[in-house]
Amino acid sequence: MTDRTLAVVTAGLSQPSSTRLLADQLAAAADEALREIGVTTQVEIVELREHAHDLIDNLLTGFPSPALGAALDTVLGADGLIAVTPVFTASYSGLFKTFVDVLGPDALTGMPVLIAATAGTARHSLILDHAMRPLFSHLRAVVVPTGVFAAADDWGSGDGTATRALADRVKRAAGELAPLIAAREPRGPLDPFAVPIPFEQLLAGG
Repeated sequence: MTDRTLAVVTAGLSQPSSTRLLADQLAAAADEALREIGVTTQVEIVELREHAHDLIDNLLTGFPSPALGAALDTVLGADGLIAVTPVFTASYSGLFKTFVDVLGPDALTGMPVLIAATAGTARHSLILDHAMRPLFSHLRAVVVPTGVFAAADDWGSGDGTATRALADRVKRAAGELAPLIAAREPRGPLDPFAVPIPFEQLLAGG
């Protein structure tokens, strides 16, 4: 089996949050879909609320804190990304956009991405195609066809139809993401000193 790393970025502000709940469901579904095609996955969660102050400091100084730097490395070194944001003023949250800005314009080139969002009502569902998909397309990421939106009713109301429909969307989106991640060459460590060149090789090169 082949190892891959899946980064999950969630921009929920409350704790617990429906945004994190959706992120966890998507991560579990993607992990299962990857295992079905023979790929083991290391899932790494990035909770943006934990880095809110550091993100602003990074914008002002140009340098990340150690904790934010580790979060950025998690995304930059991943083989695939699940990005989940709550809806604020008919778009992604400012916290979510700030993290994307700090990542840089070329960070996600060619990366498989699954987009998702949460809101109180279904009338905000167009955020996926009107805001998130254009954002990641601009960054030259490979966005899977199915985006996942979850309104308050999707978490359990009525006869359960909405909840089952959400589960179906989660499974379909994860099934689209898995083969894209599996097809990528492992990105390997970002730190050039993480895999040092053997001393004998350095001597031979000299």
